[in-house]
Amino acid sequence: MQATEQNVWQEIAEVKDAVSAVLARAKELGASSAEASMSRTRGLSVETRHGEVETVEFNQDGGLGISLYFGQRKGSASTADLSPQALERAVAAAADIARYTSEDPHAGVAEASWLEFSPPDLDLFYPDSISTELAISLCAGAEEAAFATDKRITNSEGASFSSHQGLKVYGNSHGQLVGYPSSRHSFSCVMIGEQDDDMQRDYSFTVARQYSKLLDPKQIGREAALETVARLGARQLPTQKVPVIFRADIASSLFGHLVSAISGGSIYRKSSFLLDKVGKQVMAAGVTVQEQPHLTQALASSPFDAEGVKTRDLAVIENGVLNTYLTTSYSARKLGMASTGHAGGIHNWLISHGNDDLAALCRQMGKGLLVTELMGQGVNTVTGDYSRGASGFWVENGEIQFPVAEVTIAGNLADMFMNIAAVGNDVDRRGGVLTGSVLISQMQVAGS
Repeated sequence: MQATEQNVWQEIAEVKDAVSAVLARAKELGASSAEASMSRTRGLSVETRHGEVETVEFNQDGGLGISLYFGQRKGSASTADLSPQALERAVAAAADIARYTSEDPHAGVAEASWLEFSPPDLDLFYPDSISTELAISLCAGAEEAAFATDKRITNSEGASFSSHQGLKVYGNSHGQLVGYPSSRHSFSCVMIGEQDDDMQRDYSFTVARQYSKLLDPKQIGREAALETVARLGARQLPTQKVPVIFRADIASSLFGHLVSAISGGSIYRKSSFLLDKVGKQVMAAGVTVQEQPHLTQALASSPFDAEGVKTRDLAVIENGVLNTYLTTSYSARKLGMASTGHAGGIHNWLISHGNDDLAALCRQMGKGLLVTELMGQGVNTVTGDYSRGASGFWVENGEIQFPVAEVTIAGNLADMFMNIAAVGNDVDRRGGVLTGSVLISQMQVAGS
């Protein structure tokens, strides 16, 4: 299953040949411009429960997507069958669609000046060969460690291991033809605890580009157990307005709402509470959001976006002031901007933080709610209204007092962003938003 460095670049060269052939065929059919991307992934996924194997999956997937243009008329097609005949049919289907679509003055391949023709190597490819037997033993070991941590751990929802590697190639009619390989390994464990009539569940996980950088499975099992038993005996709270801390592992969701609100699509549709806010303060003065797409081995690093546009360091928020919207080539043209390289998402957001850890944030808060889990989807980025189910811990005199469940936290994102009182140094690096815990000075907590 393992691909060596040499083999993967040989495979990328073969995929580039296929993408070139697809683009050449689009030109033969009369397309004035075209773009195509092809991906391939392979990997192993294993799940166990109580040490018994539940699933073992080997997968080898791939797909091609092509968009071609007759002037400003666009047609798109995709295929998971990568045979030459299937690729030919995909190009023909895209051409047929384009002939019947209306002209859109903003449609088209990204401008050549925006593109990345010589992508840097970001060290994203570590195709460690993990045997099925090893993956099973890792999962079983995590569950065993979890059960041994506390007698109140009575059941397991299982442990899972995943190891995948793949490649991505993109090309267009400007002559751009680029690609790179990547890998991702992850491990998680979910446990169930019981005390009296109360039953709770929680989990822990680790993820990295390089297998050797995953946390030890036994540590993940112990963390899952400790997180679970800490929730036993959870209570409701009376309805009140108090400060709220979003623990680091869920604080990234706050910045995810920011991403939605400042995406070019939301802005040109005028469906964002941050419309016309570039150059204005939208967050507390101490908050800075830096995007750094070229961090080596980072989980959201990429030398170019889904349209081949060069990714670059970007100060999205500086001292609370919004510097830019996030655009694709289409939304950029709609807004009269250049693309910021965000077709397909963001690339490593680093949230500025102070020197305080989570315990220090709790002391700063004094009295309030520490949120460790969010439920529901009650967020409206058009108005900024925010309302989600939550659980966590009640803090008083700067110390955790007891676990909390079945409450709702509510506010408006515009106010919440402006009321960020501190960001902790407990940065969670397991995703695309690298942030510590976030203290918001006041929110509505609805309970009993």
